[in-house]
This record gives sequence, structure tokens and C-alpha cells, in this order.
Amino acid sequence: MYGERSVKNRGLVSILVLAAAGTLCGADAARGAISCTITAVGVSFGTYNVFSASPLDSTGSVSYVCVGIKASNTIRIDLSRGGASTFARRMMKGAETLSYNLYLDAGRATVWGDGTTGTSHYGPVQPALSDTLTIFGRIAAGQDASAGAYSDTVIVTINF
Repeated sequence: MYGERSVKNRGLVSILVLAAAGTLCGADAARGAISCTITAVGVSFGTYNVFSASPLDSTGSVSYVCVGIKASNTIRIDLSRGGASTFARRMMKGAETLSYNLYLDAGRATVWGDGTTGTSHYGPVQPALSDTLTIFGRIAAGQDASAGAYSDTVIVTINF
């Protein structure tokens, strides 16, 4: 999968993979000349310490390139829930879970999702022809999880 990395140390290893290469949402016939592609670099949290009182933060990125964009056009970028049924995202190792979330801001206050259930989109904005956006990830402190590799797959979608 694109963007998968893991760091193996004595403790817990967690991985978040973003699947995004070429995910497109179409334009109508009048806007048919517009095309956008996206790629993503996954958020790799490294080793989570179950005894730490601090959350574990990391970053990833989403890059896009749009062709045929005009000043009046806008884009919106959404991140899926991953394997979770809500935006309380979770990574899995077999049946075990490790909760985390992805944010639009470095302060990790605005959950990056699809605009539902308290989440926000990136945009709509008038895009540059290309840009790279940072994804801010956080695993909350104090979770009781066993050592091993945890992962989730989040789909990135660009709407134009």
C-alpha cells in the first residue's frame, strides 16, 4: 500500500496508511476539462508508549495537481473514516484496536473527515494548480494496547 512505513522498537508499533493515488471525483460536462490527481504519504506514528501521559503525534501529507482549473473553480478534499464506523478512527491488530484521529490543523482541534458528524473538509477553496497539505495525526495517551503493528486504511478523495 502507498505510504506504508513502520518503526520497530521494544514497544507498540502503529501504522496508518493513506490510499489515495488517483482518487478522482468527476466534474459535469461543462467542467469536463478539469482533472485532478492526488497522492498521499501515510501518517507513521512509530512506537506508542502505553505508559506515557502525552499523546503521540505525527504527520503525513496529501498532494494534488489540477489541470484546467479556473479562478471560479473550487476543490474539496475529504478523508474517509478508515475501518471505523464513525470518525473516532481506529487502527487494528487482529481484533485489538488503537484509537487515533487525523486533523486539519497543527493544534489538532479540527478533525479532517467528510464534513459529517462534526468533521471538516479541506475546502472548498480556489486551488492552486498544485499543493501539498499536511495531515496532522494523534493517538491519545492512556490507551491499553498490546505490542504489535496496528494499521488502518483511509481513502483520500478530491472533489472538484
